[in-house]
Amino acid sequence: MSQTKDTRTLDDYLALPYTIELVRDEDDEGNAGYVAEVEELPGCLSQGATPEGAIRNIFDAMEGWLSVALEDGKAIPEPRAGKNYSGRFLLRIPQTLHAELAREAEREGVSLNQYAATTLARAVGRVETAAARAGS
Repeated sequence: MSQTKDTRTLDDYLALPYTIELVRDEDDEGNAGYVAEVEELPGCLSQGATPEGAIRNIFDAMEGWLSVALEDGKAIPEPRAGKNYSGRFLLRIPQTLHAELAREAEREGVSLNQYAATTLARAVGRVETAAARAGS
């Protein structure tokens, strides 16, 4: 993760496209609420009774997190949103795993690439879009 230490102001940082993750959360008694977290700013999170409330509160939390980092002269992580990804990466695996994956792909009637993409998508909870993105 790239970090920068420069002359940007608090408002400059607040205007950057940080990644906010919103998750529905239930307590032990079944009461639901929402947690919002800025992925690039460790420990920067907030809660709210509604998704809108959690998002509104996360901007206050970001302001506090960034203010402290600026006052302490700490490097502030850059947002990840501006990065481009090609959709390709090289992965070295043991020959036995390669053979097993190839056999499973053949059983499913799909390419090894599509099978691997679908399997990875399942692992991160995105199975519905894996086949469409992978191609054959």
